[in-house]
Amino acid sequence: MLRDNTYMGTRKSKLTLTADVSVITMAKRLAAQRNTSVSALFSRLIVSMQAEQNADDNDLGPLTRRASGLVTLADGRSDRDLLADALADKHGLSG
Repeated sequence: MLRDNTYMGTRKSKLTLTADVSVITMAKRLAAQRNTSVSALFSRLIVSMQAEQNADDNDLGPLTRRASGLVTLADGRSDRDLLADALADKHGLSG
């Protein structure tokens, strides 16, 4: 359920969440320890997660971002294995 209101010039919406009782207890305890509200904790969590995702997205260039996931590695091979093989080939170190 969402309900809109404005508080001190900032638009706020009320959100009702459902969680395990233990999670609610943890959230209330964390909020009290930080002298804040569960709502503020939730808001900071979401903002932090979005910032982390944006940072991850910005780490890759647009071409790399589009190409990610296009290659499937052979079973038992890691990206490090492929890189090591490519470098060995490049520098004539292959057996």
